[in-house]
Amino acid sequence: MGALMRGYNWEEHPLGTPDHWPQSLKTNIRLLLNSDFPMFIWWSKDLYAFHNDAYLPALGDKHPGALGTSARTLWAEIWKDIGNVAEEILQGGKSFYAEELKLFLERKGFSEETYWTFSYSPAFNDQGQVEGVFCACFEVTSTVLGQRRLKTLKDISDGISPLKTLEEACHTACQILAQNPSDIPFCQIYLLNLLETEARLCGAAGDETSETAQLVQLQEDGELAHWPLVQALRTRQAVIAEQLSSYSRLQPLAGAPDQVSRAVVLPLFRQGQDQQLGFLVSGISKELPYDQNYQNFHELVANQIATSIAGVRAREEAARQQADLVDLFEQAPVAVCIMRGPQFIVELANPGICRIWRKKHEDVIGKPILEALPEISDQGIVTLLENVYTTGVPYVNNELPVVLENEGKLETAYVSFVYHPLRNANGVITGVVAVAIEINEQVEARQEMEAMNRELLAVNADLDNFVYSASHDLKAPISNIEGLLSTLVEYLPEKTLQEDVVQRILALMQSSVDRFKRAVSDLTDVARIQREDEEEISSIHLPQVVEEVMLDFENIIRDTKAQVELDFTPNSVIRFSAKNARSIFYNLFSNALKYQAPDRVPQIKVKTEVTPQQVILTVSDNGLGMNEADKDKIFYMFKRLHDHVEGTGIGLYIVKRIVENAGGYIEVETAIGEGTTFKVYFKR
Repeated sequence: MGALMRGYNWEEHPLGTPDHWPQSLKTNIRLLLNSDFPMFIWWSKDLYAFHNDAYLPALGDKHPGALGTSARTLWAEIWKDIGNVAEEILQGGKSFYAEELKLFLERKGFSEETYWTFSYSPAFNDQGQVEGVFCACFEVTSTVLGQRRLKTLKDISDGISPLKTLEEACHTACQILAQNPSDIPFCQIYLLNLLETEARLCGAAGDETSETAQLVQLQEDGELAHWPLVQALRTRQAVIAEQLSSYSRLQPLAGAPDQVSRAVVLPLFRQGQDQQLGFLVSGISKELPYDQNYQNFHELVANQIATSIAGVRAREEAARQQADLVDLFEQAPVAVCIMRGPQFIVELANPGICRIWRKKHEDVIGKPILEALPEISDQGIVTLLENVYTTGVPYVNNELPVVLENEGKLETAYVSFVYHPLRNANGVITGVVAVAIEINEQVEARQEMEAMNRELLAVNADLDNFVYSASHDLKAPISNIEGLLSTLVEYLPEKTLQEDVVQRILALMQSSVDRFKRAVSDLTDVARIQREDEEEISSIHLPQVVEEVMLDFENIIRDTKAQVELDFTPNSVIRFSAKNARSIFYNLFSNALKYQAPDRVPQIKVKTEVTPQQVILTVSDNGLGMNEADKDKIFYMFKRLHDHVEGTGIGLYIVKRIVENAGGYIEVETAIGEGTTFKVYFKR
């Protein structure tokens, strides 16, 4: 600007050449030319303009003609907004200051929405009289637009998150966008069907006519009748729609710029995936440049809406699965209850548990257990629940007498039940699930028929085998479910089967069925150990058992290059069940191979020792090991410390029960990263 001023033809300008200018004007010009902050001076009663380089972005295409031009002409489009202030200062008025003042400037070929923080102050001549206006200013358009757009994004996130249906989510999103008509003159949200052949209008903001398309068939020849959805679907990128009259009669919102001529169609993608959910159509303000910031805002809006829609769909699917689970529990042949949180709020109670409690479903659901059943407060039930919730150790009780209220009267019910911890995906205990059966008739029969001891013992045995019977009863339903899943796969169209989401859902369903089958099988083994009578006892030569079991692991030993060292003491003979002895060593040796360290060759040592009272079987490995404080937890049912390999946490529980049932015991020594040693003490 200094060079431009020096080269300007001032001889033909009303101010004349600089050598005739007052010293005060020269001083002010020198001041602003050497400043990096946007400044200008309007001098004389005609308000001729002088400005520095930092002010040039404010002028846009008004530069370089702005120099020496009257401000009244230079800023004719905003003189109604700022002219009175300048004229008053020229007449001796006070200085003026404004923050984030909205002005529409004609500096880029269109009326542009801008925001300014500035001050106007008098500029004095050499005699100390007001001869002009001095201004220091700063454009804050990007800041104001950023704050406005950030609020829109936050409002969308907050407004859609709690909604439960797609229709509500799309409608609410458009209503929120309608609150920012300056950036979103109008909008529409279309959602795709699974085949991506149709797009359904699910939300809109703007003055619609009856010609707005509610359902768009995504065909190339139908593109001109609607938005360029096919192009956005094919390219998977934002598409600018010009000449809106060719696409839609949707009118701008109140408060939006008139005569919006362009719109953008943005594809909506599920976050982190390539699956396209639909489209967001948004008008583009003619009062703002469609620069990178504006485009980024539209993309962020689309991403936020897509994330919210995906969340709503996930909640819909979760609700459906929850309904299926509830339906499954409703049909269960045993009483089932799910209680959440430390207050044990009843989340699910099937008809069986309601019959035991002598309560209606609506009287217990959603209530803490003590509020639903206040009569159990002093019967120790809550203490049992708290122990399971805090320790993670299941609790089993047979024939527990519980006093319950029935139509205003207290009566005793006898219940056999299991309390089991309920864990979330991260393994954190979130509640307790109870499976129960009321056995009043059996207990009363035993009390009334004391002479029939043998029959009563049989009844007790039946009760002890409840878990075993239940596990077998579950095999048929899970087999039916597996069969239905196979039938579903056969009937689904090939194109549908090839979709990633369908493949993922089918894989999850099959995985769930497989886990269910393994769990039923493991429970059957546990029940067998708990129910079986004295096994056939014989003299067992432990080295022979070890050698027989190791034959089952020949391939694994060869593949892992495991080094197995055997050291047997003579006369390593025990009086034991052959089947159970094999099961004990099978589990211990299997774990030594399964939990090997990835950075070294497995080394397994098997030895026996003989004392006058005991035969000791030792199985040592150099595997992963475990925390010393956790070593007792491995004998709990379903407890696993390493989840990277398959298993249900049943094996060591079974080993411990077998050994203890035979009058022996088991010890473990371990250290993380060093390995584990199990010692089994058999009675001779």
